[in-house]
Amino acid sequence: MTGSLFRPGAVPFTERTPRVVAARKLIRRAEREKTGRFLAEGANAVESALAHGTVHELFATERAAAAHPVLLTAAADLAVPVSPITDRAAAGLSETVTPQGIVAVCTVVDRPLETVLAAARLVVVLVDVSEPGNAGTVIRVADAAGADAVLLAGDTVDPHNGKSVRSAAGSIFHIPLARTRDVPAALTALRAAGLRTFAASGYATTSLEALRFTTPVAWLFGNEAHGLPVDVLAAADESVRIPLYGKAESLNLATAAAVCVYTTAMATHR
Repeated sequence: MTGSLFRPGAVPFTERTPRVVAARKLIRRAEREKTGRFLAEGANAVESALAHGTVHELFATERAAAAHPVLLTAAADLAVPVSPITDRAAAGLSETVTPQGIVAVCTVVDRPLETVLAAARLVVVLVDVSEPGNAGTVIRVADAAGADAVLLAGDTVDPHNGKSVRSAAGSIFHIPLARTRDVPAALTALRAAGLRTFAASGYATTSLEALRFTTPVAWLFGNEAHGLPVDVLAAADESVRIPLYGKAESLNLATAAAVCVYTTAMATHR
């Protein structure tokens, strides 16, 4: 096998090898919650996991090992076991059509709510968001905009879902995340942390253009199909719409989040 970091004569793990079988189970949410571990697939995610997360094992095909020797070296420097796998085993650990052949087993990254809100000035909150790609993209946007935390509230998808991790492109390891099913408790915690809550709604009377960001802010975004629940809109300090200057009727969730969060970030940095 290519790469001196694999032990001499090592036989690649197959899809039936117990460690690969155990890792494959982490594709299921129930197993992630049971073990407190998840899979990060691809060079970007693995690089961020090694730099900012806790990695328990790294699996790599011969081709991936040859393409990413720096990642294997970084894993070895951290005393992370590096295990060779067959292409078929890599396909079993992947949820993509074309697996990259490099997968890390990591500790889940979410933290207690009260710790991520301490001294926060910009927080992004997802309420009942169901599409993992959207959740991952918003986490990436929040990271890029310099937000202090992302809160996944209510029935929001698990951010450790494979599609969410890929969409976050490593950002899941950069920005503090918290999860809670109790939306009212989340809103109470945001207020207690001194954050003014803005609820994104296409039907709001207040336009994003009219806002002045002089205090710490938490942006609330709702489900892709139904938006924010009525009680959440009522509980927020302000409901806000993004002005539409063209003929489109609306923006999708990830785009709306990018506009609102970056508007806040740029105003703050000015």
